[in-house]
Amino acid sequence: MPRHRDAAPHLPVGLRALVGRRAALRWVHLVLGGALLMPFWLLCLVLVSTARGLNDTRGDLWAQFEAFAVALPLAAAVALLLPAVRVLEATAARALGLADGRELTVTASRSWAARRRTAAWFVQHLFCGGVVSGMSLSVPPAVCVLLLFPDQAAVRELFGPLGVAPQLVALGLVALVLLTNAGAGAWLARTAVPLLGPTPGERLAAAERRALELAQRNRLARELHDSVGHALSAVGIQAAAAGRVLRSDPEFAEEALKAIEETARAAVAELDTVLGLLREEPEPAAGSTAPTLAGLGALLRQMELAGVAVSARVGPGTGELPAEVSRAAYRIVQEGLTNVLRHAGRVTAELRLEVVSGALELELVNPPGEDRPSRPGGGRGLAGMAERAAVLGGTCGAGVDTDGRWRLTARLPLNS
Repeated sequence: MPRHRDAAPHLPVGLRALVGRRAALRWVHLVLGGALLMPFWLLCLVLVSTARGLNDTRGDLWAQFEAFAVALPLAAAVALLLPAVRVLEATAARALGLADGRELTVTASRSWAARRRTAAWFVQHLFCGGVVSGMSLSVPPAVCVLLLFPDQAAVRELFGPLGVAPQLVALGLVALVLLTNAGAGAWLARTAVPLLGPTPGERLAAAERRALELAQRNRLARELHDSVGHALSAVGIQAAAAGRVLRSDPEFAEEALKAIEETARAAVAELDTVLGLLREEPEPAAGSTAPTLAGLGALLRQMELAGVAVSARVGPGTGELPAEVSRAAYRIVQEGLTNVLRHAGRVTAELRLEVVSGALELELVNPPGEDRPSRPGGGRGLAGMAERAAVLGGTCGAGVDTDGRWRLTARLPLNS
């Protein structure tokens, strides 16, 4: 929230603190506190007068001060019992310039720690508001009397022995109100964040929600990169190959167009799954579940049509993998083959999938292409594969081996 600007920037800083826009807004906030105090004060005044056997407390200042003192604990009890007080007080503090752009709470009190802080704020707001409201009501009439009727007998009798001119007394009373308002407003502004701001528990919960949101966004980014990115890469390369041999080899061009159709259809289905994640659907739409190693054959066929022949060696037990392991393995293979297609071109890759010692071992090896040598990095694919493996407690890495071939390896525990 932007900070409030004073309407009179030409005034000195000290004077603006007393009569500027901020001072006026804080005075409104304090008067609001006085108004909130009034029902508690009237109730306690009745209780005090009843306890003391008084019929009329209008002229008894001590009874009024006693009611003021009793009203504050009663207000604290109300703030402890009503969680919504926190939201109302924070809203008023923000609207009337006490937050100064700092963070105040936007939720009701959910813990006793938050309720105690709210009660402390409510009490000091009502106390300061009662003092400033009382001075704002009593000082202006007194100032008018001192300025307009300085020769009145009561005025001379009260201030004559002091040797002080009534005009100076009036000026002093005005200054006292302004200073009290500025001091009380500054104190409330200073304590607004400690008392009305988020508690440590609320900050921790907000940080956890933020971490969860970031994790969901990262998951969505990985799904988009692996599914749609793979499909677009395959479609682009297949379309280019079909265009080059459209007249010289129409059969190959027709096969490539069929592969483009299949790839696009699969991409749409996977996009439905990703959009389901974005909408946080409780169940994925029918026919749009995330792919697993059960779809490995179709993936290898797509890659073959795109020009990458894959020699696959799949060991026993890969069909009974946990669903999350099978999905992660499929995505890693998919991204690895997409990288082969992008960086190596039309080469033959070797894929190995085996269950060894309670974990799925994955290895994908390809030689560098003749016209497009293998190169590390350059995108988010390797990081995404490593993240998928890390989520399951596994590892994933890639690099050039001693034979100059690009080697992708991953190990995914079955019981993560």
